Amino acid sequence: MIKPLFSIYTRWFTRFAVLFFLLFFAKPLAWGQPPQIKLKFNLKNYIQQYSDEAVKQMIEYRIPASVILAQAIFESGSGTSHLATSSNNHFGIKCHEEWMGDTFTMDDDTLNECFRKYTTVEESFTDHSLFLITRPRYAYLFELALNDYAGWCYGLKNAGYATYPTYAEDLIKLIEDEKLYELDNVISLQSRPLAKALKKFQDDISHTKLKTTGFSLQDFSKDGFIWLDEKDVLVQSLDMIVDAGYEEDISVASEK
Repeated sequence: MIKPLFSIYTRWFTRFAVLFFLLFFAKPLAWGQPPQIKLKFNLKNYIQQYSDEAVKQMIEYRIPASVILAQAIFESGSGTSHLATSSNNHFGIKCHEEWMGDTFTMDDDTLNECFRKYTTVEESFTDHSLFLITRPRYAYLFELALNDYAGWCYGLKNAGYATYPTYAEDLIKLIEDEKLYELDNVISLQSRPLAKALKKFQDDISHTKLKTTGFSLQDFSKDGFIWLDEKDVLVQSLDMIVDAGYEEDISVASEK
């Protein structure tokens, strides 16, 4: 009778020990794994899906697209983390006092931490940009060149964006392995010479002194451009009319 009882106690003790290990050791180890290592299988799809959004944020807020995308990949596990799928939060941004939007609660560094919740992933990208430009501790980063992704990565870590020990190094490795730095070379259309030339041409047209008025067939007939016939109307040289207006427009624009 003693032996079976001992076996029962042994089994229960073993189960309790396993449960204790899972609760207090295995879960923190899982939390500590970098997302891009734990969930790398969706990496290529994520880059393809959100590269344009990262470039858009770079053009508007002057944050390197490579850094934006690398942070999103790292923080969201390429968009597959529980926080990302449940709240569209791809940058791990917590609520803080000023947040007035929806929230999502989950365990992180401590239990039941408050995270921001978004309607779309694009909102998360924009809020990340606003988060950086509105906090003084990140202000010096905007003095760095857009292609200085390493400086940005180390700066974010030093400013306290993340507590992960090798955060900067992991971001840099991700940027270089996936060639995300190529996104930083995208230039805004507004800064291209062709766009400036087109804008100047449009300005010249919009400020031209050439006035247009409505014409009747009889008016054209008086100038010899059109002959009216009882049966039909024959247009002799419409090109002459267009050319005359174009030449006057150009001459006025060149005088400015």
